[in-house]
Amino acid sequence: MLEKSNDGPGSKPASLPSATILVVDDEPAVLKVLVTRLELAGYKVVSASDGEEALDVFHREIPDLVVLDVMLPKLDGFAVCRRLRAESIVPIIFLSALEAISERVAGLDLGADDYLSKPFSPKELEARIATILRRMGPGASVAEPREIPAGQGVMKLGELVVDTNRRQVSRGGERIGLTYTEFSLLELLFRDPGKVVPRAEILEQLWGYPPRRAADFRVVDVYVARLRGKLEPDPRNPELILTVRGIGYSSQRLNEFPPVSS
Repeated sequence: MLEKSNDGPGSKPASLPSATILVVDDEPAVLKVLVTRLELAGYKVVSASDGEEALDVFHREIPDLVVLDVMLPKLDGFAVCRRLRAESIVPIIFLSALEAISERVAGLDLGADDYLSKPFSPKELEARIATILRRMGPGASVAEPREIPAGQGVMKLGELVVDTNRRQVSRGGERIGLTYTEFSLLELLFRDPGKVVPRAEILEQLWGYPPRRAADFRVVDVYVARLRGKLEPDPRNPELILTVRGIGYSSQRLNEFPPVSS
């Protein structure tokens, strides 16, 4: 179900016209509206109406972003997300008619980048898609790391190494898999070590919209928890990403590698 919207087709977000979007929804009317709107916004759009078809289309088309309904025949959206995350960091936006916070958290825990409750305005979906794609660029979900000289944009803390050029993190030489949103959160928190970053600022910078209700902050909290689970030796007693009660989060200082001489 979609909300009625007064914005016309001429109202387009700042998008990346070459990006390919996979839209998955088993409601024909909803699917038709979303495909039409996103095509008018300048995207190439492919679609599927059940979970198994979604995986087939994904592997055939290699989209830059997936808009995924939770309630699907054959395989539900959570199962599809779990399979995609096993092989790809492609951004995923969940759609659901169920507004339970627990379901939203479950979707984010699986690695989704955002979550929209039905009914929603197509314009809001377009804005969120544009925000994510501006952050990562088309093709980034499958792109190979570009060759950058070692020592530039590389930071470390003990065995943890953060390469901001290749958007990679490793510990003891073993790569830690982060999604684009997780790495963007890492960059934001460590941009100014020791500075407190309010949750509202994190939400606006990474997801492109201000908090409208307390539940919106759960998006930030879930992603911080995911990041701690991957980076902290003991996530229950974090040393890298610290909670500033009632405000937001701050980071410990990372030491920048000295330049590597040729």
